[in-house]
Amino acid sequence: MTLVLHEHPFAAYCWKALIALYERAVPFERHFVGDAADRAALAELWPMGSIPVLVDDAAGLTLPESTTIVEYLDAHGDAPPLVASLQARLWDRVIDGHVMTPMQKIVADALRPDGAADPHGVAEARATLDRIYAVLDDHLAESDWMAGPDFTLADCAAGPALHYARVVHRWDEDGLTDLTGYFERLTARPSVARVIDEAREFRHLFPLPWPDHAA
Repeated sequence: MTLVLHEHPFAAYCWKALIALYERAVPFERHFVGDAADRAALAELWPMGSIPVLVDDAAGLTLPESTTIVEYLDAHGDAPPLVASLQARLWDRVIDGHVMTPMQKIVADALRPDGAADPHGVAEARATLDRIYAVLDDHLAESDWMAGPDFTLADCAAGPALHYARVVHRWDEDGLTDLTGYFERLTARPSVARVIDEAREFRHLFPLPWPDHAA
């Protein structure tokens, strides 16, 4: 059986799937999606053309969407399940909706053509991040990982979301100590550290200045 992940190492949602693959030590092949031709080929698998997309030829299955991919991977490998609780699902949705989405809004605004910027939307995104940072700091006072004592889908989501959010809108690391401590544990996790390292060579693609504080 061969799983093929269509992905780009710098793409935030691809990180979620990659972290799960590394956590579960599942053998897979990587298919790099870079230029327009790659995107056109991807659209034949998944018409929306978004990444990641996981293909399991043996099962005759093509799966887009990172959360669905992580859930599917729970049936592969010998590691504990990543989607074992309602809390894992809940905090995955919280991270994607309230960290990943506003982070991507800030990044996407930097790619808009001259005269098409959305400063009001960016201000709203930054305010959303400030609110969720406080919520996460309070939540993480009670557990080492996002959904409890074990590493789960929610942490796979938090790895890329918080990494890039910290680049575009850094939280008060001295004031929000539980969030800061969690982020340190998260980025020290071998699976997360690996995706960060694999993405380093693509940082020139980022449309905003890359800050010195980002490892």
